[in-house]
Amino acid sequence: MTDSAEIMVKNGRKRQRHRLILMLSVAGIALLCLGWTAWLSSTSVKIKSELEAASALIPALKAKISSADQAGALSTVSGIRSHTLTASEAVDQPLWTLATATPFLGPNFSAVAEIARSADDVVNLGLHPLAEAYGSLDWDKLLPSSSPVNLEPLESASPAVSSASNAVRMSADRLAKVDETKLLPQVADPLKKVRGELQEVTGTLDTAADASRIAPSMMGSNTPRNYLLMIQNNAEARASGGIPGALAVLTIDQGRLTLTAQSSAGDLGVMSPAVPVDASQQEIYSARIGKFMQDVNLTPDFPTAASTAQAMWERKTGQRVDGVLSIDPVALSYILQSTGPVKLDGPENIAASAFGMPLELSGQNVVQTLLSDVYAKIEQPELQDAYFAAVAKEIFATLSKGELDAKRLLEGITRGTEEGRVLIWSATATEQSVIAHYPIGGSAIGPPVAPAQFGVYFNDGTGAKMDFYMKRTVQLIKECPLDGYEQTTVRVVSTNTAPLDAEKSLPAYVTGGGVFGVPAGAVQTNIVAYGPVQSTVETAKLDGHKTDFAPYVHGDRPVGVYAVQIAPGESKMVDFTFGKIVQHTEPNVFVTPTVQSLTDVVLPTITSSCG
Repeated sequence: MTDSAEIMVKNGRKRQRHRLILMLSVAGIALLCLGWTAWLSSTSVKIKSELEAASALIPALKAKISSADQAGALSTVSGIRSHTLTASEAVDQPLWTLATATPFLGPNFSAVAEIARSADDVVNLGLHPLAEAYGSLDWDKLLPSSSPVNLEPLESASPAVSSASNAVRMSADRLAKVDETKLLPQVADPLKKVRGELQEVTGTLDTAADASRIAPSMMGSNTPRNYLLMIQNNAEARASGGIPGALAVLTIDQGRLTLTAQSSAGDLGVMSPAVPVDASQQEIYSARIGKFMQDVNLTPDFPTAASTAQAMWERKTGQRVDGVLSIDPVALSYILQSTGPVKLDGPENIAASAFGMPLELSGQNVVQTLLSDVYAKIEQPELQDAYFAAVAKEIFATLSKGELDAKRLLEGITRGTEEGRVLIWSATATEQSVIAHYPIGGSAIGPPVAPAQFGVYFNDGTGAKMDFYMKRTVQLIKECPLDGYEQTTVRVVSTNTAPLDAEKSLPAYVTGGGVFGVPAGAVQTNIVAYGPVQSTVETAKLDGHKTDFAPYVHGDRPVGVYAVQIAPGESKMVDFTFGKIVQHTEPNVFVTPTVQSLTDVVLPTITSSCG
């Protein structure tokens, strides 16, 4: 064999070895890739399983915290943490980190890692300190009592609750930065779900942190607090609920409740000169807001109504209260469901019993009694006021004894708050700055108002107690967009369910007797509709036909006002259409609390067909 031939053979063998090495290398890489893929797949399943297991324990944790079972809550949190920690450790492995850098699929692995880490942070930095803080509180001992309440545990819990709130918010912010447009549906959908859940938890924790920060001082931990208590009477509608007929001063000293001075709106008389109210609201609701206690809440903005009421009370009595609390008879019925029936055994109640008034009130009969029977059976306004005052006194006396179901009481107050039946305003600026951000503050303008929030409010124009017989529904109708802006119609249907012979069968005090120009038995209501900030109120219709209405602006929100008069047995429909709505979010509506259940009043939003 020649030298050249030998060289060729040797080169051939080298090429074969190189090809073999290359093939082996490719095969090795392929095997590594397959192994890596298999590991990623099994790890993904494991992460999903661990997070689902953690989520399944959340209801049990809520139950433990609400029942003040600290040991059980901490044990449940530990169980949750074991799952979230496993998931978090899995995404911290080098192979998973490597996967986050791969083209196309990398963002998906990064998103899963953020979800797992956020879940572990929420449990470790949020739920654990929250369980420790809340589990250490004895809720029964924090309820109103005839003896001073030890508020120190609530004050001590505040830092832990605030810390938990901050930790969860940071996790929510991290997840909010993930670009879901680059994700596969299998990752994007769980991400959206986790974001929604975190948003809900964040809101709850923020509320808890704020409450723990201001509640002790508002409950008189340092110095006694005096609050003007207004009982809004839904039988005569006002924007925030009803005419504030019965008044009292509620003193809270280290959690101990005492109902002191009692009065009525009528006793305060006319304010001369009137209490100053900002020009925009005075234009919409007239100067009556600053003249009569009965009319301070013609405006739906409770801070305005409350501060005006405080000024009126001080002017007439010389006492400057620390805040204003408002509640209506429907909310009282929720409270009575936790306290049980209250007996009215005072001399004024014995006198009222001669007119057929009950001497025992419960969650079942208090609304009918206070909003209808008291007017149908007692003609003298001063005796009506005395009965209202006696009822309020007995209910708060029962609360102060502390002999009630703590869980049911909190549920009742929470329900009343969610329906707008419990409102509070503080004269202390730092406290009010917190309260104003929540529905319990009753603000019609400012931060608590959602971007796409509408409002429908009712003000009686009959001068009587006929709203007990009114049944209303409120519905939002999403119209076809116009010139790139959203349009929404607010539809209000009102029905007068009073007897057809109401003029004769109902007392003149209930019907008004035509004193204010409204036929006896008929009901006149000023319907006030608010649109979202910076939108416009375009048209109003009565039973489908365009009609004139009064347009205004309150705090950058458009306002439409229309007065409708409805005879017994009659129904009328009023539509306000709002345009140039720039917020492309799901609209919602807040409505004046009435005798009706809120679920019967607010109907589901519907969308018009745009062809």
